[in-house]
Amino acid sequence: MRRIRHSRALLVGALIASTGLFGEVALASADQSRSLPPGTPTSADGSALDRIEVVNDRQLTMYVRSAAMDKVIPLEVILPADASAPRPTLYLLNGAGGGEDSATWQTRTDVVNFFGDKNVNVVNPIGGAYSYYTDWQQPDPVLGLNKWTTFLTEELPPIVDATLGTTGENAIAGLSMAGTSVLSLAEAAPSVYRAVGAFSGCAETSTQPGQDYVTFVVSFRGGDVNNMWGPPGSPAWVANDPVVNAEKLRGIDLYISNGTGLPGPHETLAGPMVNGDPGVLANQVIVGGVIEAGTNQCTQRLADRLNTLGIPATYDFRPTGTHSWGYWQDDLHNSWPMIADAIGTQR
Repeated sequence: MRRIRHSRALLVGALIASTGLFGEVALASADQSRSLPPGTPTSADGSALDRIEVVNDRQLTMYVRSAAMDKVIPLEVILPADASAPRPTLYLLNGAGGGEDSATWQTRTDVVNFFGDKNVNVVNPIGGAYSYYTDWQQPDPVLGLNKWTTFLTEELPPIVDATLGTTGENAIAGLSMAGTSVLSLAEAAPSVYRAVGAFSGCAETSTQPGQDYVTFVVSFRGGDVNNMWGPPGSPAWVANDPVVNAEKLRGIDLYISNGTGLPGPHETLAGPMVNGDPGVLANQVIVGGVIEAGTNQCTQRLADRLNTLGIPATYDFRPTGTHSWGYWQDDLHNSWPMIADAIGTQR
């Protein structure tokens, strides 16, 4: 295996530990005392690196214990092509299933190959299904305790930075449910992210259409939105509305995309996500078309709001395209030049 980080003894030590040569980092639950090896990356609230598993010389799985959620979160990591100097970080968020349903960036796109020659750390958290990656007001009987804004903006970045030896410059991108979340996260912590990529998300949460969309997503697996932000119409729904709070996006580089829902180039039997299955294609055209048409309306209103405020953004409003992974892979490719420039790395 090549040297993964130039002189970062911490990462090398963690890699050795993950192989079992010196044992794994052991953490107790959040309400118990911890015994952490010296130098274990932690955040201010006691969240900490739990362990690292080596996939290959460019891929890792990091496990980070969130103090706010009292659980360990896995993160699929792609390391930079050249690790001879600190590199920035791109956080990629999954859709409604949170990657718990195996629909992740790594399983559904060419993300590993795409970043094969790029000098950036790519971090894809696994978890948060149907949570909107937000801080819930109270635990949910089905979806559990969710404090994802705290995890993603406060707990995780210092641990990633210390473990991977990054530059501290970050971007975040997400699709569908997370296409809303990445905007909210940037508004909650604008100093954390230099750039945001929002793909096929419904940025509204305080309007009736937005509330209906959020309620549909959260309840799809039995979650109760009342546990998230209170009953629809409560102040927290406005506080988490990216359109209402769009002024907080000023100064962040934005890439915003959406299709119309009409069949496009990826709606074919030869499509990489269809694999010749007529049933999959029909679902993509019908269900994916309806969802994308809905998010398109939200995204157009977001663009109107940003334009009114004089906040620049890069838009890709496709004349066709459904709510499906082929387009989100395209979005990642197309947004990368902007993101790379924002976080200070080569395209």
